[in-house]
Amino acid sequence: MPSISAILIGKALDGLDARQAATAQNIANANSRTYRPVRVRFEESLRAAAAQGPGAVAAVKPETEFAPQPKFATEMRLDLEIATASQTAMRYGALLSVLEGRGSLMRAVIDGGR
Repeated sequence: MPSISAILIGKALDGLDARQAATAQNIANANSRTYRPVRVRFEESLRAAAAQGPGAVAAVKPETEFAPQPKFATEMRLDLEIATASQTAMRYGALLSVLEGRGSLMRAVIDGGR
């Protein structure tokens, strides 16, 4: 049975993947006047589920919702979408590094430290 940290990392990667897809969709539709950007939320529900155990974490799904309507400017901010894409990619890379470290540790244990 995988540890709760492995399940958490997997679910976080799923959420970040969904966010990257939504951000790409937002960027692709940046010039459409009627397009309303979407956002993906999962961190809060993942944090709450972590306190309840592996089963609750496994049940977490990323939530996609429309971005709030801006009060002043009506056009989408492409610079903010690109910043979101960059931040998402950095978080994804950091989680992959954690997984790589866990894998290296497991290999070392299996190899007897050689």
